[in-house]
Amino acid sequence: MGNNKTLSEVLRSRGVSRRGFLKYCAGLASILALPPALAPRIAAALESQRRPSVIWLSFQECTGCTEALTRSHAPTLEELILNVISLDYHHTLQAASGHAAEAAREQAMHDNKGKYLVLVDGSIPLGNPGFSTIAGISNKDMLMDTVKDAAAVVSIGTCAAFGGLPKANPNPTGAVAVSDLVKDKPVINVPGCPPIPVVMTAVLAHYLTFGTLPELDARGRPKAFYGETIHDRCYRRTFYDQGKFAKGFDDEGARKGWCLFELGCKGPVTYNACATVKWNDGVSFPIQAGHGCIGCSQPDFWDAGGFYDALSIPTGGSYTTAGAAAVGGVAVGAVMAVANSAKRKKAGATREPVTLEDLKGEG
Repeated sequence: MGNNKTLSEVLRSRGVSRRGFLKYCAGLASILALPPALAPRIAAALESQRRPSVIWLSFQECTGCTEALTRSHAPTLEELILNVISLDYHHTLQAASGHAAEAAREQAMHDNKGKYLVLVDGSIPLGNPGFSTIAGISNKDMLMDTVKDAAAVVSIGTCAAFGGLPKANPNPTGAVAVSDLVKDKPVINVPGCPPIPVVMTAVLAHYLTFGTLPELDARGRPKAFYGETIHDRCYRRTFYDQGKFAKGFDDEGARKGWCLFELGCKGPVTYNACATVKWNDGVSFPIQAGHGCIGCSQPDFWDAGGFYDALSIPTGGSYTTAGAAAVGGVAVGAVMAVANSAKRKKAGATREPVTLEDLKGEG
């Protein structure tokens, strides 16, 4: 359990040069939206760190978060971080099974009391303990037992952060998020279905470097990655402002890369770093591939309306859309249009849309 070697020793044993490590630290500072001057501090902190014990619990989930984390290209930030974390318990990746598996979890908790991290993917069913059990232990009991001596808890994916698909109406299992149960430990939410791999690993790196969680928003998400909407950073935003929208996935507008808003893109109300960090080693993201954002990192996104229904009347062009049904009908669309006008007058702006968060009073 754990490892007595420092990060510097581990990386040298794996053939990582000092120059490569410093380059990694500079990249990490950039990804975390930290000043470049902090790169040496990150390097010094990480070099002296010993591998922390990590216990990963999987409850009502699809294993997509684990797939996202492990399917990385070499060498990447993901592999460097995973090389220095002692992953002592993981339902999918561990070699042990049966009694030996649960003994590994208990040993990790005992040997690293007050220092280990708990990562959770999947929601927790409260309707009936038998809905989901591991080694005969209900998800709720295993969660509460494991986090009691943890340093911090990271909710990986929208199911753990907000309940996700299992919590969607009518929520037959009584699914809840990790933060609904864990109240006495720091909890950081890393939503997404699944989250971007580098977001997961950067959050862990921040904790290892500074000994604290990164700055979080009102929903417990790291602001470095969830501080702006996908719409705000999308390369198709200029077409939105010009009122140029694809009407179908294979029409002329789609081929020219026009905005996908009228095809149901939820980018204007979705907070995530997809448009900047992207996926598959920074190659692309759904909108770049021609499909609108489905809002997977937002709470209750399964119940928010059809994936292919527009959110409301945009403000970048003079035209009509029938997508108001996605936010509760034409009446809500009209309210958004009025609110949008008031917002523009107040701010002296002409381009910013009113989002669902504006109507709900959310950050």
